[in-house]
Amino acid sequence: MPKLTILCVGKMKENYQKEYVKEYIKRLSKYFTCYIEEVPDLKISENATLKEEETVIKKEGELLLKKLPSDAYIVVLDLHGVELDSVSFAKKIENVFLSGYNHLCFIIGGSLGISKEVVQKANFALCLSKMTFTHLMTKELVLEQIYRACKINHNEKYHK
Repeated sequence: MPKLTILCVGKMKENYQKEYVKEYIKRLSKYFTCYIEEVPDLKISENATLKEEETVIKKEGELLLKKLPSDAYIVVLDLHGVELDSVSFAKKIENVFLSGYNHLCFIIGGSLGISKEVVQKANFALCLSKMTFTHLMTKELVLEQIYRACKINHNEKYHK
């Protein structure tokens, strides 16, 4: 069975968030062996300097790189990435597996963004929207969109 890893900065804190993720992991388990890998989000003061922010982004990036699966097609969530509609996203996922990969990994950076070192490791940069979402909300959105893509790729009805 193909593998899916969601590698992200930060842990879900609220029960409703955990339940949402748990539900989508359950739904996705029909299509993938699913893994959620989390690294801690590093604390930073409200009035941090740009240099302090860059240091946090770099350190979080180093933590992500340590957990990066070596056998996976890597998709990084990035505001500068490519925006896709749901059908195109489904096709992208299908093409990843048709090209010989058996492991798909999505990387979600922290609240300050994602390091350039992580972006450089990616096979593809995806932008969910030009709007800004919290990194924890992004995890929910990514899981839902991957599930929607699986339904599209398997010609199954998606209940809204």
